[in-house]
Amino acid sequence: MPKRISDIPEQDRPREKLQKNGADALSDLELLSILIGSGTSKSHVTAIAKKIVSVIDEKGIRLAVNDLTKVNGIGMARASTIIAAFEFVRRRIKPEGLKIKKPVDVLQLIQHYADRPQEHFIAISVNGANEVMNIRVVTIGLVNQSQVHPREIFADIITDRASALIIAHNHPSGNLAPSRNDILVTDKIKSAGQILGINLLDHIIFGKKGYYSFLEQKQL
Repeated sequence: MPKRISDIPEQDRPREKLQKNGADALSDLELLSILIGSGTSKSHVTAIAKKIVSVIDEKGIRLAVNDLTKVNGIGMARASTIIAAFEFVRRRIKPEGLKIKKPVDVLQLIQHYADRPQEHFIAISVNGANEVMNIRVVTIGLVNQSQVHPREIFADIITDRASALIIAHNHPSGNLAPSRNDILVTDKIKSAGQILGINLLDHIIFGKKGYYSFLEQKQL
């Protein structure tokens, strides 16, 4: 296993791929590998990047330096570089300040999960002004199944003091039709939200080539 990016065959190196094809052609792991630069004596650069992706999925916009330094191979310097890069982009794009006119407007913020081989169940906090507050991966499931419970969804939504939420998950199979479990989970989360006074705006199932909106299909 390569420890440094320079150990990877030249045609497969993230920097070279970026220069040739543009940043959007790189995977999340490749983009992070560029920021990290190299691995350690115990972990190669891709393995470290994979662990960081998991941390980012969990923390969302609230990512902090001490979240990253818990990952073996990431010291204060590397963690600071990653956080600085995130903050620089946040100040200009401000995904947490995106005002949505309709729930599917959030797709631009989560579309990068479409090519993940497992289902990622995502919760999106929305405030009273219809602005995105945070985006978190709640659970990661098997190839076509993600187990999720309302308490896992609402724990962070309540912490955000959100007035509404959007839930979403990718279908690795490419089949965007909701399963029976998808429908049951939607009903549970909607009911729990009504008790808490937090409105479920939509449940979006998405893939590389499209999406399915429970709201648009009048299933909410």
